[in-house]
Amino acid sequence: MTIKVNRFIVALVMMLSIHHNANAQTPDKKLEQVYPVVDSIFRAAAQRNHFPGLVYGIVANGKLIHTGNMGYANIETRLAASPQSAFRIASMTKSFASVAILILRDEGKLKLDDPVADYIVEMKQQKMLTTDAPPPTIRHLLTHAAGFPEDNPWGDRQLDISEEEMLAMFRKGISFSTVPGTNYEYSNMGFAMLGYIIKKVSGMPYQQFINTRILQPLGMNNTYWEYEEVPAGKLAIGYRWVNGNWVKQPMEHDGAYGIMGGMITTMDDYAKYVAFQLSALPARDGKEDGPLKRSSLREMQQPWNFSSLQANYRYPSGRPCASVSAYGYGLRWTNDCSGRISVGHSGGLPGFGSNWTMLPEYGIAVISFINLTYAPASSLNTMVLDTMLQLTGMKPLALPVSAILKTRQQQLVEILPHWKKEKIEGVFAENFFLDYFIDSLRKESTEIFSKAGKIISVEEMVPDNNLRGHFLMKGEKGDVRVYFTLSPENPALVQEYNIRFLPK
Repeated sequence: MTIKVNRFIVALVMMLSIHHNANAQTPDKKLEQVYPVVDSIFRAAAQRNHFPGLVYGIVANGKLIHTGNMGYANIETRLAASPQSAFRIASMTKSFASVAILILRDEGKLKLDDPVADYIVEMKQQKMLTTDAPPPTIRHLLTHAAGFPEDNPWGDRQLDISEEEMLAMFRKGISFSTVPGTNYEYSNMGFAMLGYIIKKVSGMPYQQFINTRILQPLGMNNTYWEYEEVPAGKLAIGYRWVNGNWVKQPMEHDGAYGIMGGMITTMDDYAKYVAFQLSALPARDGKEDGPLKRSSLREMQQPWNFSSLQANYRYPSGRPCASVSAYGYGLRWTNDCSGRISVGHSGGLPGFGSNWTMLPEYGIAVISFINLTYAPASSLNTMVLDTMLQLTGMKPLALPVSAILKTRQQQLVEILPHWKKEKIEGVFAENFFLDYFIDSLRKESTEIFSKAGKIISVEEMVPDNNLRGHFLMKGEKGDVRVYFTLSPENPALVQEYNIRFLPK
């Protein structure tokens, strides 16, 4: 961002912080307040990077809560970009392949550790990189671990090849760069193979399977594979910025490689898919109402294949924050120095650049579509999310407090600070008094509660998970923080404990 925009953001942080301290606000109201900042960030980026057209959106609470657009979907016809414009989203398509594969897995029609050659016979005779190399599996394809070389420039030009051309290429032989299962290397070819496997197992082309099993249930009625099927006046045309001018790029037709990057969709439609991905958290009771089980969605959002450590990473604002990255099933995964997890995917093809990034534990996501070759949508969305969190003070979604945590909390409150023997029966695991000595426990807590003074209130549990967390006992002179962990037996008992004084 420019110095001007950064100063504007800093000023807004100060203004909103003052306003927040003066008036308690709902999360929705906090988000609404930062929309002008979000708009200014996107506007500045569009001007600086010569975006022909840009559409962006914020997803939270199960829906698209804010959108913006600027420029043109088609420069020649002066067609304005809008949330109803159909953009090619390139590799943002890949996670649809993963959802389709997991649907078939959940139905018992395939296993993720099945060899690819079980479904693509042309893979049976492949000459591997070494004689001890294992065969590539479906899981390898999903996580870019099949041993194929990174193929972005080449793969971008394969979008419209026929299935027979693809199989003929496989019959001729594939060049491996690494041994399967040992490295991360981004492979469009791997996802093209997944498209063929979906057809082989389901009995229908991958386009039809994804349309009927994913898009239609989500109400994504304005999403396409073939650009000629997009209604008139809706298709976004792709451009390059060359020597101070926008140069129109040819559109590729749908084909065997379309599943790796050919989807064409609108902001209104894609936001429904992102809301579906966000619905995986928190884990909970209740009916399943999506095309894929919540547990399988969470599975695909996990880091399955390590890709990089960025020790010197800085957020676009300049804030240093090391991060580690990995690949899930058709999704990128990142965890930064503050423990903030982001999941999503970028997309780049001649004429287009896009990205969607969600913070699952915060329940929010940002999407951007740009009709400029390899536009920097990923860093843009990262900056927007980081800025929104700073301005609003958003916290991760609160975990529910389990009944057993509440019970053990109540029992500890009764036990502290005196540790009377009649109170401790049935509360502690068998290791506890071997690791902690009751005289020492009694002495420590007596000293701490003496510093805290009279206890005024006991706060709610703050859970780390179903069996671990902490709570505060607020005193006149300070607070007592009690942390404990429960054992895996049933009923779960206190196995670990820590107490400390927090002065006012």
